[in-house]
Amino acid sequence: MLSHEGIWSAIDALAERHRLTPSGLARRAGLDPTAFNKSKRRSPDGRERWPSTESVAKILEATGASIEQFVEALRAERAAPSPTPPAALPAIPLIGFAQAGAGGFFDDSGFPAGQGWDMVDFPTTAGIKQGVYALEVQGDSMLPLYRDGDVLIVEPGAPVRRGDRVVVKTTEGEVMAKILMRQSARSIELHSLNPDHANRSFELAQVEWIARILWASQ
Repeated sequence: MLSHEGIWSAIDALAERHRLTPSGLARRAGLDPTAFNKSKRRSPDGRERWPSTESVAKILEATGASIEQFVEALRAERAAPSPTPPAALPAIPLIGFAQAGAGGFFDDSGFPAGQGWDMVDFPTTAGIKQGVYALEVQGDSMLPLYRDGDVLIVEPGAPVRRGDRVVVKTTEGEVMAKILMRQSARSIELHSLNPDHANRSFELAQVEWIARILWASQ
């Protein structure tokens, strides 16, 4: 018998097999990036939401998986013994780079604010600090270091220094991940992660906030 939990676990397993987050899998399949987020799997009143057959077909096509492989993942889910529930990992806010530039998601210091954030388990045993959040890479502008679907853990308010990997948001709403090469009292110089993209420099008056990248899922 198919179950709500089993179907979603099979989708999660397919995403993990291709080193994608659920939202990265949805985007690769041409779906809304939030379609498979855990927060979308139940309605606000607690009713179960099921993925459509069209959505399942699209993710199979996008990953090259067969329906037999998907069904096998469902069988594995049903056959697996119920494990002892692990200690819950702390959850932190998650948003994509494209949404981050839209405004309304951060306060003036670069800390998470407002509505529209998803939540994701913090994927490391390192201690979690107040205000830490996750940004999901979208596109190829950060290759070869970060790929589409990678998740960056960002710490706003932390001191930054030359050579740090940072996320910068400008007053024009542009959000980018770069390497901090120089910072003076008036300006910053940023080195691009992708050699096909130009290095950038900004007057500090053009920078809304700058935050250090703590960790990346790769």
